[in-house]
Amino acid sequence: MLAVFLGCLALLPIDLLSVAPLRAAEPATVTFSLDFPGSDPDHYSISVQSDGRARYECSAKISAESEDRDTYQTEFNFSDATRARIFDLAAQANYFSGKIDSGNHKLANTGAKKLSYKNSQHESSAIYNFSPQPAVQQLTTLFQSVSATLEFGRHLAYYHRYQKLALDDELKRMEDQARRGELVELQAAKPVLQEIYDDNSVMNVVRARAQRIMEMGPGSPAQH
Repeated sequence: MLAVFLGCLALLPIDLLSVAPLRAAEPATVTFSLDFPGSDPDHYSISVQSDGRARYECSAKISAESEDRDTYQTEFNFSDATRARIFDLAAQANYFSGKIDSGNHKLANTGAKKLSYKNSQHESSAIYNFSPQPAVQQLTTLFQSVSATLEFGRHLAYYHRYQKLALDDELKRMEDQARRGELVELQAAKPVLQEIYDDNSVMNVVRARAQRIMEMGPGSPAQH
């Protein structure tokens, strides 16, 4: 019987006998979301993979002057330093397993926040208003600062298309907050800043401000 079995194997095509390569492990993902009715945006989420690729989506008014709402989505890459920090803090927080909320109902409501972690073997998440865990506090501050950066990008894209005269004030606010260290991952807003810088129909002072902001973040400066 063994000889017959070996003879049958010999007749099989070589590609069927070869061992398929193991699939590469899917990247781990950390996701932060905030739901806070009455704020703008009243919902957003940021997902970052262990390879640095990230996605931001929100539901918000299309501009401060309008009550019309829209869903905004964009993809970007985290800097290596921030990506590493996120996953280090997630490990310190035990990947959000178990309760992370303080349970103190006397604290002001600052929105329903959720942190999630997922890889090929594990998935966990936790919802909180305020957490006493330092790692969770640091992650919350970091992700909120990233959202602030991306919200500037969302507003600038709208103003560049529909209301160019509003660009200068918005860029002034963005530059001031960036200088105060309130914005992180400025390269996430670089595509719209670059578009403004490249647009000859925009005032030179506005283009120059867009260039300065780009040069404040990680990555290459604006292309002349």
